[in-house]
Amino acid sequence: MSVEAAARGRGEGTADDATRYLTFTLNGESYALDIFHITEILEYRNLTVVPMTPDFVRGVINLRGRAVPVIDLAIRFAKGATSIARRTSIIIVHIRGMPGSGDAAAADARGNGQDIGILVDAVSKVETFTAEDIEPAPSFGAGIRADFISGMAKRDNDFIIVLDIDHVLSLSDMAELATAIPDDS
Repeated sequence: MSVEAAARGRGEGTADDATRYLTFTLNGESYALDIFHITEILEYRNLTVVPMTPDFVRGVINLRGRAVPVIDLAIRFAKGATSIARRTSIIIVHIRGMPGSGDAAAADARGNGQDIGILVDAVSKVETFTAEDIEPAPSFGAGIRADFISGMAKRDNDFIIVLDIDHVLSLSDMAELATAIPDDS
């Protein structure tokens, strides 16, 4: 089964609908992102600061000739700034079209996709979760906005917060980034 088919079938609730997630840590907490959105993982590198961007945009990196904004999830989640250390990584995600804009595949075919770097403390590993492994997002108590969470994955008597990338990188935030970061492509 393809990752895309698994993503479509995630809500169906069968054990065969397993999806792979990249897990990472941020301020000592475990998070996960569906690998469907991830294009690559980079070691931390120096960022070019862009004036007058939102606080959570730490800067941009040059990724094969393109300026890619790098977002600090700790700041985005109102948990302070990520401290740069030996294992600090940048996860590159591709947002197909603008979140919430309708047909994302058609929008991406027109070249409307956007690569975004996400700054995290450390990348852990790829985990496979079935629909039974993921509980609904709590309405409170996770320490971040409830709409940022697509679910809570059970693993080793603990939970991993599964992020909803379309809400973490919302339409209004993408509009701010599009006007603040020059497109060199």
